[in-house]
Amino acid sequence: MLNQKQLQNFAELAVRVGANMQKGQEVVIRCDVQCAEFAHLIAEKAYRFGAKFVHMQWRDEVLGRINMLGASKEALTEVPEYLLAQNKYYIEHKVCLISISAGDPNIMKGCDPDKMKASSLASMQANKEFRAATMSNLLRWTIVSIPTRAWAKQVFPDADPEEAADKMWNAIGHIMRLDTDDPTEAWRRHIDTLHRRAAFLNEHNFEYIHLTNRRGTDLRVGLATDHQWIAAEELGQDGIPFTANMPTEEIFTAPHNRKIDGKVVNALPLVNNGNVIDDFEITFEAGRVVDYKAKVGYEALKNILTTDEGVLSLGEIALIGKHSPIAESGILFYNTLFDENASCHLAFGASYPTTVKGGNDMTERQLAEHGMNQSLQHVDFMVGTKDIDIDGIGYDGSVVALFRDGEWVI
Repeated sequence: MLNQKQLQNFAELAVRVGANMQKGQEVVIRCDVQCAEFAHLIAEKAYRFGAKFVHMQWRDEVLGRINMLGASKEALTEVPEYLLAQNKYYIEHKVCLISISAGDPNIMKGCDPDKMKASSLASMQANKEFRAATMSNLLRWTIVSIPTRAWAKQVFPDADPEEAADKMWNAIGHIMRLDTDDPTEAWRRHIDTLHRRAAFLNEHNFEYIHLTNRRGTDLRVGLATDHQWIAAEELGQDGIPFTANMPTEEIFTAPHNRKIDGKVVNALPLVNNGNVIDDFEITFEAGRVVDYKAKVGYEALKNILTTDEGVLSLGEIALIGKHSPIAESGILFYNTLFDENASCHLAFGASYPTTVKGGNDMTERQLAEHGMNQSLQHVDFMVGTKDIDIDGIGYDGSVVALFRDGEWVI
């Protein structure tokens, strides 16, 4: 378990480095009821640094399962007007958003996949405007995570619940650099390192990224026209920097959704809507999924890939070395926030407009002309193994080694 000073530093990181809340700004904290104590600590820190008001948006994953089992499909697809009005308020008042990602990876195991898909699709359609506000950085936002007992037990199945939770806290504390003398300064140095690598990639302006490993991955990912690589700290539309994911180890950009060919095999399990998907492979031709297999969670994968047409292409490619603190921990977290930062990853679905130059000022048609993908979904899945080799391929056919045996060589 973290000590009180470390918890205080963690909350401060979420407010000041993550969402980078400004004095006089409203804050929205979104978290499960199991995380109430830490959410209250974040709220106190927000007021200490000048928040105007803190809103709490509670979730309850156990009730979510109860509703999924007990409610009709029709009821689960009705999105209450008050929730849409709430999101509209958040956009209009340009709140900063802090989400605590924590929960049982298997909470929806055994639930009706058709009901889950219908409920998820209805929610995504209803919240399209709010999602656009975060993906375009109109709102500054961040995601952090703390252990829950069910989640910790999944990660450390041989430990008793209390010991498992302590192990999770210690692992997260190290990954978040809370065991350093000055976590904020440690994060600043880390962010600077990632930005230097992003600058290298932007200077080379590659046409393709080529990924290969001994598990069967051999994938050429074309990059969007006028793409730009982004690392860690981004700029909100108000010009204020923020760090969307904490932890973050990635440098990412947008693929060209008509220039993706080959096969990719997952490196780590994917947890989506309370279901675990593992041992899967995806085949692409001309930017589209043409075949997929999964030994674990096939129906859950199918539900993702039948959301809409856009989900059959990629919206993100992210590069992460195997010596990141998360990768070196050797822990499989069953949580995308952590696992995606232990491994290079791709994402089915929507591209971030910020990953193409001038993207926030483009229409959907203009973005599409640049090869940017559009979908209701954005689902990250991990592909970076310890033996992965990655090359950048220029428009002139030149090849630059970026990764060898899972680690950066630039």
